[in-house]
Amino acid sequence: MKIEDNIDTFNSLVKRRGFIWGPSPEIYGGFAGFYTYGPAGSALKNKILSLFRKELSYFGFLEVECPTIMPEIVWEASGHLERFIDYITRCTKCKLLYRADRILKELLPDMMIDGLSKEELNKLIKTKNLKCPNCDSLLGEIEEYNLMLKTNVGDNNVAYLRPETATSTYLLFNRLDNYARKQYPIKVFQYGKAHRNEISPRQGVIRMRAFDQLELQLFIGKEQEMTLEEYFDVKSEKLPFLDWKTQIKNINKPNIISLEEAINSGVIQKPAFAYSLYISYFLTKRFGYEDELIRLRQHSPAERAHYADDAWDLEIETRQYGWIEICGIHDRTDYDLRRHQEFSKQNFEIVLDTSSNKKEIPQILEIAFGIDRILYTLLESCFDVKEERINLKLKPFLAPYSVAVFPLIKNKKEIRDLAKEVQKKLLNNRIASFYDEAGSIGKRYRRQDELGTPFCITIDYESLEDQSITIRYRDSMEQERIKINKITDIISKKLI
Repeated sequence: MKIEDNIDTFNSLVKRRGFIWGPSPEIYGGFAGFYTYGPAGSALKNKILSLFRKELSYFGFLEVECPTIMPEIVWEASGHLERFIDYITRCTKCKLLYRADRILKELLPDMMIDGLSKEELNKLIKTKNLKCPNCDSLLGEIEEYNLMLKTNVGDNNVAYLRPETATSTYLLFNRLDNYARKQYPIKVFQYGKAHRNEISPRQGVIRMRAFDQLELQLFIGKEQEMTLEEYFDVKSEKLPFLDWKTQIKNINKPNIISLEEAINSGVIQKPAFAYSLYISYFLTKRFGYEDELIRLRQHSPAERAHYADDAWDLEIETRQYGWIEICGIHDRTDYDLRRHQEFSKQNFEIVLDTSSNKKEIPQILEIAFGIDRILYTLLESCFDVKEERINLKLKPFLAPYSVAVFPLIKNKKEIRDLAKEVQKKLLNNRIASFYDEAGSIGKRYRRQDELGTPFCITIDYESLEDQSITIRYRDSMEQERIKINKITDIISKKLI
């Protein structure tokens, strides 16, 4: 059967090879917005997180972990109860619910929809006579829909599941200030679950009701935003910027310019924020995306959140869903700490300039990654079909399994025993290894190519005589003969 290089083949692979299953629970028909990661998907996610933690340690970030449920006052203070809403429209006949901006983008692909007000969205629906894709009836008036998931804790104490990890990090400010001995900027990140009551979740793990976030926060002084030392170390680095003024000209190709050029031209106002954009881009590139698939898209003033001084999305281009945001970079000013100071009656003012003893509430710069979106876009960008062969070209250090071990003939006890010995040697050195003796060597290679396994080792008759094995490289399919006692060193060096 001919293998087609298309989205159906990719979607089949993702389920068949145990990356993503769902909607879950599948045996009961599935619950929209909830997905399960199989063994390969879980392994890949853990490799992604491991890389993040390694690199963030290099950049000087500290990790915290906070509860996922918080009392109502937290979300009142943060503004989520008042403002964490989506605009929706219902079909006047079948009553199907749509998120307004998404359905309008789908029905009016040539119009700029982002940032339109409730009134402007309503006007478009009426003047364009927009109809429900499901039953071809007219769409109704725009309504407001709060995305928070409400619950009760203990004796009917109202609480909410967090819709993001960031707010729970802000609540730690006084503790972090003491821990860091008032040395700024304070760099901290948190990984964990967030929950949103999405209206009609679609696009698989791109938009879920329970999802994973990894959010970075820089607590920084207002003057320090203009003088941050780390910026000057990277100011010559070039990034693909698509500013909002370029977008309104219907130009979607980013400009490749340095951070310094972006500052000097006014595309970016603050060096510390430019440094935050650099961190987001650097971390994304570490996963192996091709340059042409990445862009940094600026929010227009109308699209920007009310508290934001600047906001950008780091987007990856996909075949199935177009440009997908995997990271948001936001200049949140002092909004969050000011609000929580007001509601908690705690004092968040600090002195950064000891010569003047002037007090201020720190600014917050945020870098928010969606781990599920990274996992999906990474799988799609690495998916490759050539000459009837599916190959998942993940970076070797990200592959669910680093090595697969095959005995050439499983019925030959000496070959099988030696293959088991090699497998144990790899595992003893903590190299993720998979043992497979089922089917022909060709079929075993194909199974591992589909999982993204970068190296396959075969033990044969010759191995019994000279203690050597054949290592086969996934992308080139080239084979090399090496001694068994050198396997772990060779593989370890290739996994860096």
